[in-house]
Parts: sequence; C-alpha cells; structure tokens
Amino acid sequence: LQWSSPPEAIERFNSQEIWFAPPQFYELCRLCNFSSLRELHQFSSDRALEGCERWMPVMLTASDGYVQLLPGRDELYPEDPDYTGEKKVIMSTDKKVEDLMKENSVFHRIVIKNINNLAVYVNIQAKYKHKNPVMINSRCSDGNSRL
Repeated sequence: LQWSSPPEAIERFNSQEIWFAPPQFYELCRLCNFSSLRELHQFSSDRALEGCERWMPVMLTASDGYVQLLPGRDELYPEDPDYTGEKKVIMSTDKKVEDLMKENSVFHRIVIKNINNLAVYVNIQAKYKHKNPVMINSRCSDGNSRL
C-alpha cells in the first residue's frame, strides 16, 4: 500500500503502475478540485444536506474506443436508459470518438481509448452543489491537489 494524492494516483495509473475503473478515475478527478484534506472536509460538511443522485452510465461503442455517457444533459445520453439490463440495448456507432466529441457541445462523459487511456469531459452544472471533475486525460494529468 502506498498513499497517493489524487493527481499522484492518476500519474501512477498513467504509468500503468496501478489501475482504476472509469468511475474511480472520475472520482479521483473530482478530488483534484481540493488542495487539502481540510478543504475537502469543509466542502463535504457544507453540502452534506444537499442530496445526491444515483447514476447509470450508458456505454457507447465507437469505432476506436468507448464513451461512458453520464446523466445531466449530455446530448448522447438516452432519455430512457436501460437501468436493469433487461432491454439488452447496445449503443454503437461507426464514428470515431473524436468525431463524436466534435458533433456535440454538452458533455458529461468518460472517453475510454483503452484500459489505460481515459479522459473525463464535463461542461454541465453539477447537481446538489457537487463539484465537477477536473477534466484530466490519463495521458496528461497535472493536478495541484495536496490530498
């Protein structure tokens, strides 16, 4: 075990020393908003009664990678996501991830080029006074967090 700040953990992910699933990568990017544990604690205390929501990421397969679409007005997120997996909905396109990014202007997604190349794209307002993740591509992280 080794303690790492969120940016350090992302750097370790980038060097393939450790691995995170996309949701954990997303949360590490959110933690990069805080420069100290005290700041994180103050934020969590201040917004504790605001509420939270449950998310269902929807996977879109592109010709050169994957996009995990997240709720909150992302233009590609389905109006009626398959929460249970019973519908067996498979979203796919022949387009490249880069083309999908150029076609849309509202993002809340994780782009997965391969198992060690993730990028978070968010330009929506987070609900319940949450912080959006710092948009970090696992190939070029440079956060300043001291957590």
